[in-house]
Amino acid sequence: MNQSKAMDSGYESRIRTSTIRLAQWTGAWLAATALMAFGPKFLWNKALVFTLLVVGLDVAVGVGMILANKKYLEELDELQRKVHLNALAVAVGVALIAGIPYSMMDAYDVIPFKAHISHWMMLMSLTYFVSYLYGARRYR
Repeated sequence: MNQSKAMDSGYESRIRTSTIRLAQWTGAWLAATALMAFGPKFLWNKALVFTLLVVGLDVAVGVGMILANKKYLEELDELQRKVHLNALAVAVGVALIAGIPYSMMDAYDVIPFKAHISHWMMLMSLTYFVSYLYGARRYR
């Protein structure tokens, strides 16, 4: 019994550490993306060198976030990994299936506003969240 508790404690500790690492990388990516979006206008008056440096920073931190996400998924048990991967698959699928027609409607002026990447990001995030909740509830 004690060995089982020790294994659970080790697993929980690894998940907690991995979750914190992923949250830190995600926060860093959010900050780098905000700097990339607002820095040229508010901090360095659209100076090309600074803008390109921050774009490089954003990409580098984004790669770190991807690797942290990969590590997080590797730390999960099989059922949790299945729930997350199913939610990711649904989110990517919905983004592709809805995103391309949305972009085409913008290109041909079918919609009265511009199609922005932020709309896709919100759609993917909401789809992932709902799919994850559904999967977690389904396998409970």
